[in-house]
Amino acid sequence: MHRNTESVRPIALIYTALTSSIVASLGMLLVPTISRELDVAVSAAQWTLTINLLVGAVVTPVMGRLSDGPHKKRLLMVSLLIIMAGSVIAASAPNFSVFLVGRALQGLTYGIVPVTIAVARRYLPPDRLAGGISSLSVTVATGLGLGYPLTGLLAADFGFRTAFGFAVAFIASAIAVVWWTVPDGPDEQAPTRPFDLRGAALFGTGLAALLIGISQGPAWGWMSGRALTTIAAALVLLSIWVAVSLRTPHAMVNLRVIRRPDVLLANGAAIGLGIAMYMGLSIISLVAQSPESTGFGLAVPVLWAGFVMLPLSVGSFAANRVVRALAARTSLTTFLPIGASVLTAAAFVMLFAHTHLWELMASQFLFGVGIGTTYAAMPGLIARSVVTEELGSAVSFNQVLRTLGGAIGSALSGAVLTAHAVSAGGPPSERGIEVALAISAVGCAAVCAALTVNLIRGGVREREQ
Repeated sequence: MHRNTESVRPIALIYTALTSSIVASLGMLLVPTISRELDVAVSAAQWTLTINLLVGAVVTPVMGRLSDGPHKKRLLMVSLLIIMAGSVIAASAPNFSVFLVGRALQGLTYGIVPVTIAVARRYLPPDRLAGGISSLSVTVATGLGLGYPLTGLLAADFGFRTAFGFAVAFIASAIAVVWWTVPDGPDEQAPTRPFDLRGAALFGTGLAALLIGISQGPAWGWMSGRALTTIAAALVLLSIWVAVSLRTPHAMVNLRVIRRPDVLLANGAAIGLGIAMYMGLSIISLVAQSPESTGFGLAVPVLWAGFVMLPLSVGSFAANRVVRALAARTSLTTFLPIGASVLTAAAFVMLFAHTHLWELMASQFLFGVGIGTTYAAMPGLIARSVVTEELGSAVSFNQVLRTLGGAIGSALSGAVLTAHAVSAGGPPSERGIEVALAISAVGCAAVCAALTVNLIRGGVREREQ
C-alpha cells in the first residue's frame, strides 16, 4: 500500500523525535548499576555517557546535511534501525566492551531531531509548519523528563537490561510510524549534490578529539600532556575544517549561513545555555541520589530518582504550547531572553534551595519552562533565515552546539567536584556542589544579559530606521 505522498502529520514526527530522545536519556541514572552489574569502576562506567555523546556530536551534522538531500525517509529509517540495533546489543551485552558498542550506535539519537525538522519543513502544511518545528525542538527536554522516570522504574525492579529492552520496542514503534506516515522518496524538490566527505572527516575527528579532551580532562589533569595535546589537535583540525568549508561549494555545514544574525544568535544561545544548564542538571542528579552522610545528598533511590526530572518535561511542554500560541504576535527574538531569564531563576533556586526534594522538583520545572521557551525559538529563528535546502544542516549544527555545550558543562562540573572532593578520589564536598551551582547560575545570568542587550539594540535599530 502506498502511504501519504504529499504531507505528514506533525504528531508522527513528534512521536518519532520523542521516542528517540527517551532512548537518549538511558544512561545517566544507570551508571552505578552498570558499574556494579558489569563489574567495572564507576569512572569507566561513565563512558556509557561519553561514548554516546561523542558519536552523537559527530554524526549529527552528517545526518543534518544528508537530510537536505532527496532521501529523507530512507535516512530516518536507517538511522532508527541502527539505534534499535544498538539497543539490542546494549540489552544483551555479555561484557562492558560490547555494551559500549551498543551505546555508541545509540548515539545516532542526537541526529533524529534535525532530520525530523527537515522532513517537517518539506512536508508539513504551511499552517502547521511553525508549530511543528517548535514542538520538535523541545522533544529533547521532554524526552529526558519522561525517560528518566521510566528508566528508574524499569532498572529498580528488573535491571538495566530491561530498560534497554524497552528501548527496542520504542524504536520499533517509531520505525513503523515513519514507514507509514512519511512520504516515500525520493524527494524530487531536494537538490542532488555531492556529499562533503573531507569536511565531514575533519569536523568529526576534530569534534571527537575536543569532546574527549573535555570529558577526560578531570581524569587526566587539565594541564597534562595528554589533555593539552588532544585539545590542541582538536582546535587545529577544526580550524582546518573552517578554512576548507569556506572554499567548498557544497560544504557539510554552510558557514556563510551561520554568520547571519538570527542564526548566530540561536547558535550563541545554544552553546552558552548548554554549558550553564548541564552544569546545574548534572549536579541536581547527584544531589538527589547521594547518601545523606555527604551533607548534601537526599538519598533518593533509583526507583524515584528519575521522577525528579519529570517536572522538566511538564515545564518544557507547557512553555512550548505558550510559545506556539504567541509566535504569530511576538518576535521569536523576544523569547530567547525570556527563556534565559527563567533558566537563570531556576539556576539560582537550585543554588540557594536544594535541601528538600520539592525544591529540586520546583527548580526542574523552571528549567523545563526555560528550555521549552529557548529551544522552541532557536529553530524558528534559523528557519526564517535559511532556505529549505540548507535547513537540515543549519539546525543540526545548532543541535551540535547544544551537545557541545552540555559536554563542556558536564566536564566543568566534574572538574569543580574533583577539586573540592572530601579526599583524593572520594565523594565531592558540599562546598563543591555549591561552587558548581554558582557557576551555573552566573553562566545563565551572563547569557541572559547578552540576549537582553541584543534585543534592546535590535529595538533601537528598528526605531531609527
